[in-house]
Amino acid sequence: MFNYAVKLTQDAETRVYEVSCRDLPLMHSVGDTPEEALLEAEDGIVTAISLEMDMRRPIPVATPAREDERVVIIPVLVAMKAALYNAMIETGTRKADLARRLGVNAPQVDRLLDVEHSSKVEKVEFALAQLGRKIQVEIQIA
Repeated sequence: MFNYAVKLTQDAETRVYEVSCRDLPLMHSVGDTPEEALLEAEDGIVTAISLEMDMRRPIPVATPAREDERVVIIPVLVAMKAALYNAMIETGTRKADLARRLGVNAPQVDRLLDVEHSSKVEKVEFALAQLGRKIQVEIQIA
């Protein structure tokens, strides 16, 4: 859902590797090697998700990778927070409404949505359940 396809290109002039994501136009990262650029891409995607939230826009769901793209897997907690944010938009739930449902204060909901904050998975999962969503984890061989 939030594991995004990225395209890796090398700048002919600087020889730096650049990463872009068609699903998240705000995402850009660079690295001196392809491996470094792809590692930076995870941070770039997390930052782009945060920016989408700041602009109060739905976070785009990832589309399938094309032949010339690679998939970047984001941290599970970030994916859960993105799903919670989108669920709030889809259900028309305001932060104050969710805070009441969870029995917490508004700043606690802000932290649940903050991709830089280390929320407990159980709390985000419970918030998602309040909006009619459930988490499904898939483990694959790397």
